[in-house]
Amino acid sequence: MWAPYAGQVEIEIGGKRYRMRPGRAPGWWRAEVPEARHGTDYVFRLDGGEPLPDPRSPWQPHGVHGPSRFVDHSAFPWTDRGWTGRPLPGGVVYELHIGTFTPEGTFDAAIGRLDHLVDLGVTHVEVMPVNAFPGRHGWGYDGVGLWAVHDPYGGPDGFKRFVDACHGRGLAVILDVVYNHLGPGGNYLARFGPYFTDRGHTPWGPAVNLEGSDEVRRFVVENALYWLREYHVDGLRLDAVHALVDTRRLLEELAVQVEALATAQNRPLTLIAESDPSDPRLVTPREAGGYGLHAQWNDDFHHALRSLLTGERHGYHGDCEPLPALAKALTGGHDASTFRARRHGRPVDTRTTPAHRFVCYLQNHDQVGNRAAGDRLSATLRPEPLKIGAALLLTAPFTPMLFMGEEWAASTPWQYFTDHPEPELAQAVREGRRAESAGWDPTAVPDPQDERTFQRSKLDWREKDRDEHAAVLRWYRRLIALRRRYPQLADPWLDRVHVVYDEENRWLVVSRGRLRVAVNLSPEPRKIPLDAIPVGVCAVSVPGFVFDRWGIRLAPESVAVVETLG
Repeated sequence: MWAPYAGQVEIEIGGKRYRMRPGRAPGWWRAEVPEARHGTDYVFRLDGGEPLPDPRSPWQPHGVHGPSRFVDHSAFPWTDRGWTGRPLPGGVVYELHIGTFTPEGTFDAAIGRLDHLVDLGVTHVEVMPVNAFPGRHGWGYDGVGLWAVHDPYGGPDGFKRFVDACHGRGLAVILDVVYNHLGPGGNYLARFGPYFTDRGHTPWGPAVNLEGSDEVRRFVVENALYWLREYHVDGLRLDAVHALVDTRRLLEELAVQVEALATAQNRPLTLIAESDPSDPRLVTPREAGGYGLHAQWNDDFHHALRSLLTGERHGYHGDCEPLPALAKALTGGHDASTFRARRHGRPVDTRTTPAHRFVCYLQNHDQVGNRAAGDRLSATLRPEPLKIGAALLLTAPFTPMLFMGEEWAASTPWQYFTDHPEPELAQAVREGRRAESAGWDPTAVPDPQDERTFQRSKLDWREKDRDEHAAVLRWYRRLIALRRRYPQLADPWLDRVHVVYDEENRWLVVSRGRLRVAVNLSPEPRKIPLDAIPVGVCAVSVPGFVFDRWGIRLAPESVAVVETLG
């Protein structure tokens, strides 16, 4: 136990206290307790004070305020010994939230839906945070037990069963982790040591003291390795790394340690960053002066594509014209941001940075859940533009990611929900949500603490077999199969992507080797001239057009993928 603030530390098991003695390193304490074993509950007491959960607790079965429970990780009967992992390049990622992915909201229930993901064609399952957080349900980004698996989901063994089942089906698992802040409810770390700093403040609370304490940075790095090692996950998605204090040092250290673990375990391990500045140095190799991460989320592609499909022009959707913005995003460029009042991002070096390092999406938990009503694109768009968006995403050179239910145009919203038991904190969350949604109709902002907000956000799996939903699902399956069939669709080199478009007539053509992705966004039929589609179409991958020697004629709001002879 690292508790540099304490003059005396005790561990308590079954009402019996054991006094800990100072360890070899400053601030560390230790004790040997012979009767402690898998399933033993325990607490710590600092200077004779109230019982506190372990900062590195592997399990909080009684909630974040209760005692910790010891876990013997070696006792789990893994069946994935033959698993050699899946690299991210060429993959298709599927983001899901355990609590709303199924009606039951558990790991075991999610296992029952994995075959759907296999049939869909995805290769990586990205799981939103599963570490312990206050209450029964929430997004998970206000977690406080960074080492413990949320008990209502199924606890440590439940998560291991889920990962094991994914590996048995050939699916890699990426876990979302949060190191830039902790939630307010049940956060006891500050009592043990200098885990937080006044030098930085995030929008969600005080910043973690990565710069001022080697032990705090070690706490974070070892936590990352813990999930990869003890839970066999294949990668981590690092939340909002731009909000970290001492970002570069931590990310470089993580990259070095994860690379060493990957070598030792002989399987690829992936680090994916979420970063608002959109700086490609994050994914540039350390040898070339970068941070050495494997990938990062790319909001620019999302903003351009959503604006193109919906016509939304407020906030960051209004930075530039949709067609030029999408063309620029598809070829690695960036624009000045009027929303941020500064130049945003850096251009990608298309000769040295492969596009698979950028995870792109039409929807994700942020871009749906942070809307006032948590409305998906399917709430406002008809199937035709939804299919266009899916085609542009799944034929792009980036690593595509889907948000759960997107593949069948789920009608259920995905809203912001919490379950804070403290009345003052619950009210603060309500007021904060209303403030964040300023400018929206107040009646459209659901109460995060209302149980119905959580229940509304659960997927309705009956939908996927119904008419229009089933047609969208077939479309997604066909596009993912197309991506596997034609290697040029996964070709990551942006300097080989060519885009032509006509803003007035609202059409767009993306060239990927011998493939052309032709899109008509207009409500009228459009003929795309031969300088955009070379002569010699030999195979039609997705129907919806007529070709003659003068050009290609697309139906209203349609997309075609064609292969050329030349």
